[in-house]
Amino acid sequence: MNGLPYRPAAGVMLLNADDKVFVAQRIDTTLEAWQMPQGGLDKGEDAEAGALRELEEETGIGPHLVRIIARARSELLYDLPADLVGKLWKGKYGGQRQTWFLARFLGSDGDIDLNTPHPEFRAWKWAEPKDLPDMIVPFKRALYEDVLREFAEHLS
Repeated sequence: MNGLPYRPAAGVMLLNADDKVFVAQRIDTTLEAWQMPQGGLDKGEDAEAGALRELEEETGIGPHLVRIIARARSELLYDLPADLVGKLWKGKYGGQRQTWFLARFLGSDGDIDLNTPHPEFRAWKWAEPKDLPDMIVPFKRALYEDVLREFAEHLS
């Protein structure tokens, strides 16, 4: 840890009917990394409300198309690598403390729209849960392993 506080955030592991997980590639990088929807909480915002807001802002998937299955027992942390500290979040944070939710997608693929008012993703797909740690940027690998452990009893 670099001495900076963690940014409060939330994330969603979204499962389709086949128990595959929604992942997407960020628009601001050419890396082949894939991530689950997640983002910072607004001041005073409830973690579940923030997670659903981020999901809709990033994917076009509204709360009416989602059913929360589980919430992580505690916040999960990750630290930014040294080269990103000071570049992200105006240098105020050294990483994130995230509340994760497991949710079932009740819609169809046609309900997913990355062309949102402030697009964050350029591509998306459904992935096997076990493949998530190998798909994310290396500094978030341990976080994704933690998310998988938190929700293991719900994953087939």
